[in-house]
Amino acid sequence: MGEMRKSFANVNTYVHKGQNVVSAKAFNRKDKNTDAQKAQRASFKLISDAWAWPGCFAEGGLLNLPQSQSPHNVFMSLNLSGAINNSGEMPVIDYPKLQITRGSLTPVEVISTSVDASVLTVNYHSQVDYPQVDATDVVTVLVKTLRGAVYFNRQARGEAFEGKILVQMRNVVLADIECVYLFVITADGKKASNSVYVEVNS
Repeated sequence: MGEMRKSFANVNTYVHKGQNVVSAKAFNRKDKNTDAQKAQRASFKLISDAWAWPGCFAEGGLLNLPQSQSPHNVFMSLNLSGAINNSGEMPVIDYPKLQITRGSLTPVEVISTSVDASVLTVNYHSQVDYPQVDATDVVTVLVKTLRGAVYFNRQARGEAFEGKILVQMRNVVLADIECVYLFVITADGKKASNSVYVEVNS
């Protein structure tokens, strides 16, 4: 094989008294586990887990992406940087900042909400008089409960200045609701609004 005088990975080769010698050196493993790194890993898991429940809605609401980006990747990027609250001992999701959809379409404006007999009612201004807005745009309300159940309803924006959308749930009271989002997508699915976190107060 001739003389060996190379090093690679954790292997050294050299010649000693005319003989080729191969020896191994110990890897200098650096398993960094700082508080910041723990928080970053915890944040990544939080957002990754969060994708599981609105994923199919986000896929339809994160549009016109570069070929190299998937809705999942965009969801992770948007929310890792903006939807994590690090003020406590461990990071938690800041639901008012979580983005389900993203786009330039004009959303509806929430007027009031209520929960009664397991029905969430969202009253809204349709904004149908705004430019680039169509009565056929689809309004979606998405609800996640503390138990992990997900409910939704969707309907056309409508031609009236005010509208109402009802979400039928099962054995859910106000205290059971973890978060509610509202967003709008055009009927052809080509444009979306930014998702809006909905405060449910009664």
